Amino acid sequence: MARAFLVVMDSVGIGGAPDAAAFGDSGSNTLGHIVQACADGLATDGRQGPLQTPTLDALGLRHALGLANGDWRFGAGPEAAQGMWGAATEVSQGKDTPSGHWELAGLPVPWDWHYFPATEPAFPEDLVAAVCAAAGTQGILGNRHASGTVILEAEGARHMQTGYPICYTSADSVFQIAAHEETFGLQRLLDLCEAVAPLLHEMRVGRVIARPFVGDATQGFTRTTNRRDYAIVPPAPTLMDWVQAAGGTTHTIGKIADIFAQQGVGTRVKGADAHLMEHLAAAVAEQPDGSLTFANFVEFDSLYGHRRDVSGYARALEWFDAGIAPVLAALQPGDLMILTADHGNDPTWTGTDHTRERVPVLATGPGFSPRALGHMGFADVAATVAAHLNIPAMGPGRSVL
Repeated sequence: MARAFLVVMDSVGIGGAPDAAAFGDSGSNTLGHIVQACADGLATDGRQGPLQTPTLDALGLRHALGLANGDWRFGAGPEAAQGMWGAATEVSQGKDTPSGHWELAGLPVPWDWHYFPATEPAFPEDLVAAVCAAAGTQGILGNRHASGTVILEAEGARHMQTGYPICYTSADSVFQIAAHEETFGLQRLLDLCEAVAPLLHEMRVGRVIARPFVGDATQGFTRTTNRRDYAIVPPAPTLMDWVQAAGGTTHTIGKIADIFAQQGVGTRVKGADAHLMEHLAAAVAEQPDGSLTFANFVEFDSLYGHRRDVSGYARALEWFDAGIAPVLAALQPGDLMILTADHGNDPTWTGTDHTRERVPVLATGPGFSPRALGHMGFADVAATVAAHLNIPAMGPGRSVL
C-alpha cells in the first residue's frame, strides 16, 4: 500500500511563467526576489543574512528556481538535489487560489472567472443591494480594491460605529466581506457570506471569503483564524474524488476543504500555520494506507505576500523549512510527499495581488531516487499522486514518476 501527502506552500512562486506578461507580471519571481533581497541585506526585519532554507534546497528548490527561469544567478548550490524536482506551469486563466489548487488536483478551470475591474466603486449597484438586504443594513463600507489589512485600518472604526459590512476585492475573482467578530458577530458574518455566495457564484466569481477580525481603533484591528471561503463547487471530480472513488480516504489541512467546497473532503483541520505543521506531522504518523493528505500553508501569502513584506516572507520560508524537516524524516516506506505552490505573490512587485508564475514541485519519500523531473504541468501533480496510489486518474495530466 501507499500514502500521499500533497503540501501547498501558498504563493511560493518561482517566476518564469510564459504568459506572465498577459497578467502584467513579466519579471515577477517570488522566491528569486526574496533570495536576492536577503543576499543584498534588504530583508533584515527579524532575521539576517542570506535566505536559509537548507531542507527545501536539498530537495531541489533552488534547482527548480533556475529551471523555471533559465537563469541560475540565484544559485542551486554545488550539491546534487536529494529529491525529485521540477517546475510546473499553469494553463488555467487565473492566478488565484481556486485555479491553482483545482489544477494541481487535476482539474484545469474550464471557464473564465468574473472579475471586478473597476477599482472604486468596485461592485454593481444590484450586488450591493443584495448584500445590504442579506446583512440587514442600509449600506456597505469599502466597495473597492484593497489589501485586507489596509482596509481594516481604514474602515474598521466606521464598521464598528455603523454596523455596515466591509466589502472589497482584488485582481483575483473574489468578493471578501470583513466584519468584527464581537460587534457584528462571527456567525452573522458567516451567514451573510453563505447567503450571497450563490449570487456571486452565478456570476463566476470564484470565492466569497468571510474575513472576521477583532480589536478596536485604539489598539488596532487583527484578522482571526476563523476565515472561511465559500468557493464554487468544482464542476468535475478532482484528485480527492478520485481517491475516495477508489476506496481511499482524504484528509485536508488548512483551507483546502473550503477551496474545494467540501467536495471530496473526508476529515479536515484548520488553524494557523504553526498548528497546521503539527497537524501535518500527526497525519504522517496516523493516516492510513491508501490515503491522501492535502495541506495548504497560507501565511506566506496572506501575511507577507499581499502586504509586500519581504522580511516577513523570508522568515516564513525559514520557519517552514525548519518545521518540515522532521516531518520529512518521519515519512514511512510507501509514502510520497510533494511540496508545491499554487501561484506567486512577489513581495517586491507592484500592487498587493498575486503574480503569475511557475511553481516548484519537490517530491520525496523513502525508496525514491533523486532526479530532475523537468518542466511539467500543474495537472501532472494530480496524475503523479494517482499513479503513486495506484488509482485511476480522471484528469489531463501525466505522471512524472
